[in-house]
Amino acid sequence: MTIDKSWTTIRRRGSSNEFWNGLQHFLQMAKPFVNDRGFIKCPCRHCLNNASHQLEDLESHIFRNSFMFGYNQWIHHGEPVTANVGTTVAGPSGGIHERDEMFDVLDDIISEDADEDAVGGSSSNDQYDDLFAALRSELYHGVSSFSSLNFLVKLMHLKVLNKWTNKSFDELLKLLKLAFPKIDLVESYYEAKKLMTKMGLGYSSIHVCKNDCALFWKENSLKDTCPVCSESRWKLQSGKRSGKNVPHKVLRYFPVGPRLKRLFATSKTAKLMWWHSTGKSKDNDVMRHPVDGKSW
Repeated sequence: MTIDKSWTTIRRRGSSNEFWNGLQHFLQMAKPFVNDRGFIKCPCRHCLNNASHQLEDLESHIFRNSFMFGYNQWIHHGEPVTANVGTTVAGPSGGIHERDEMFDVLDDIISEDADEDAVGGSSSNDQYDDLFAALRSELYHGVSSFSSLNFLVKLMHLKVLNKWTNKSFDELLKLLKLAFPKIDLVESYYEAKKLMTKMGLGYSSIHVCKNDCALFWKENSLKDTCPVCSESRWKLQSGKRSGKNVPHKVLRYFPVGPRLKRLFATSKTAKLMWWHSTGKSKDNDVMRHPVDGKSW
């Protein structure tokens, strides 16, 4: 039986069932050939079969870095040396677990970072290990189509939409843990926020003067009093600063650069981003949108 290897050249990996099914078949094929420590050579474009990892790490490495060029006979992963390389579709239709919608999200993020690594010559291979661990993890036993990461993202979305406090979110997590002892979920909002930051959903905190005079930023970042009104940066108790520095006000800033990169990382939003340049009316006498006006 010939082995289908066409999936190894697919670029948009997160949105391709063919890639996912082929990857699962490859992992199942390689499973009997791990060494006594559970390690096997990694054929991703970064490791190039020079580094060995555990089988579950191969899944994330190949997903984010894609499959290496030129490795046409999988001699390190169970294919006999005399095997013919064909194009017949083979492998299971489902895999170890059902494909989660969060794979599409991670695919956009990783594709963007992989392009930067290719230009800059660096690599962020370990950056997404926690995300892939949460993505591979079932929310609880028996639910393979709803990962721990997917559930957490939806919870965080509800928190924002309904303006839940951090404390209420922590209490909800405790209740879920109490009601479902085997649920695979973070312990607190702090841990959830750290995980979301790795997906590019973080923000920068900038302290603000109590009277909105200035930001404690750049040249003012180390000052304890406002450069305009001399008001203390920190909340005081009985005229003295408490043991832990607590600012009067905090501005949560979403840096423009990462936000633009995220918008251009996805094909759908990228088209919308450059529409004002490509979608102008070709008829000079017709104004369909303000972009067609001379003042735009």
